[in-house]
Amino acid sequence: MDRRQTREALRLLEAHQPFVRASVVEASGSVPGKLGASMLVRADGTTLGTIGGAALEERVKSLATEAFARRAGGLHRFELAAWKTGGLPSLCGGSVAIAVEFVPARPNLLLWGGGHVSRALASLLPSLEYDYSVADDRPDWVGADRFPDAERRVVVAPEKLWEAVDPASFTHLYLLGYDAAKDLEVLAGAIDRFPNAIGLMASASKREHMFAALRARGVRREALARVRSPVGLSIGAESPEEIAVSIVAGIVAEVHPAARRAPSGRAREPRRSQEGDAVARRP
Repeated sequence: MDRRQTREALRLLEAHQPFVRASVVEASGSVPGKLGASMLVRADGTTLGTIGGAALEERVKSLATEAFARRAGGLHRFELAAWKTGGLPSLCGGSVAIAVEFVPARPNLLLWGGGHVSRALASLLPSLEYDYSVADDRPDWVGADRFPDAERRVVVAPEKLWEAVDPASFTHLYLLGYDAAKDLEVLAGAIDRFPNAIGLMASASKREHMFAALRARGVRREALARVRSPVGLSIGAESPEEIAVSIVAGIVAEVHPAARRAPSGRAREPRRSQEGDAVARRP
């Protein structure tokens, strides 16, 4: 086991960044990378370690790029013999099997609003090793008594939220607030600044009023299309605790997309809550 790669993998996990780990799991004959050789590939294409270099390594880098796009890895076999049909341009003569493992970014949630759904959601996250922070403009609603495991508990006005936190450090934003006007201000700032998943807990009426207000401010419909509302998977959730389960289920489905593949091999999209579901009826 390569200590440098282990340290880097832990760093990327703590930084909530995805990566790919490629490992030699089978080797026969003459090969440059022996059994157990591994290489870590970051999202920007930079690498740490080697599985043998040359054409094999370049091919595996391409497979890593595909793994980032598909959010799934695979097992790949290579003949290091240029004279064989389908062989790599190599004269080594052996063969290898490379396991390409996609490691998704560890979720890091930002919860706007310290109400009942936020508290129920926060109680589920530590056992999954998901990190979270909570923000509200009411000090009593973001205390350690309500959110003991939060990375940060931020008391801030909604229009100042993005000055207080770094939006790029979070994988998900959930607007679970108590005031539609304040939710609107957070969402207005998030559209341009928050680069990852945005979820809005709202009834159909609240959502349409908020979206209409944002369009009046010049926000394009295409930008609003990435806001997920209602939040969570459609499981008939009604109570704050059930809604929290539906939200977590949606995140798990994103983290492990390969597990949702249909028999044909095509990934199924999780069915999200429909308008009128209990999840959507939260004010």
